[in-house]
Amino acid sequence: MSRASLDKQPHEVAAMFDGVAAKYDLTNDVLSLGQARLWRKAVARAVDARAGERVLDLAAGTGTSSLPFLAAGAYVVPCDFSLGMLREGKKRHPRLPLTAGDATRLPFADGVFDAVTISFGLRNVQDTQGALREMLRVTRPGGRVVICEFSHPTWEPFRTVYSEYLMRALPPIATSVSSNPDAYVYLAESIRAWPDQPRLAARLRSAGWERPAWRNLTGGVVALHRAYKP
Repeated sequence: MSRASLDKQPHEVAAMFDGVAAKYDLTNDVLSLGQARLWRKAVARAVDARAGERVLDLAAGTGTSSLPFLAAGAYVVPCDFSLGMLREGKKRHPRLPLTAGDATRLPFADGVFDAVTISFGLRNVQDTQGALREMLRVTRPGGRVVICEFSHPTWEPFRTVYSEYLMRALPPIATSVSSNPDAYVYLAESIRAWPDQPRLAARLRSAGWERPAWRNLTGGVVALHRAYKP
């Protein structure tokens, strides 16, 4: 299976990410025109990990997204359900406690993390509400969640240009830099199908999180959502 379908069967999504693991970080940098690094920095600032805190980094892939939390002195657990991604991450970051796990059935006890974060991964989970409830379960009372996800540009003319880039320009570019360009066709389609900023905030509230809020990055191409556990 080289490409996942939009019904997000877990085995299809995992197989797709297994296939792109080796060049995943490089491809993201190219396709985002260098913005991916800025988005990761924004996530690190929003999580605001402190020394001694426990941070769960979901959809961590090769572990690149976990490094800022480690540098801040937090104990970070990178978790992903793609074994291919985790194997690649172990080669690059052998000291990280990379953990296999499904976001809808997390292998952690209740209330053990001060912060849970997921970047560009919630969109690929089959049961979004189930994942949001699981994140709530493993977070301590008063803890926080930070979600970084592709969203909907707020300026209408730019939204049109962006949509054209996703469906026309992204696949050819992916062909030149990725080991599996079909995976990036799925990427484009899944971004277009994803709920906008207010609807994702409403899903957080429905799952039990309090004070959901968001901040747009790159004109709404990406939105950074944050909420707290009661």
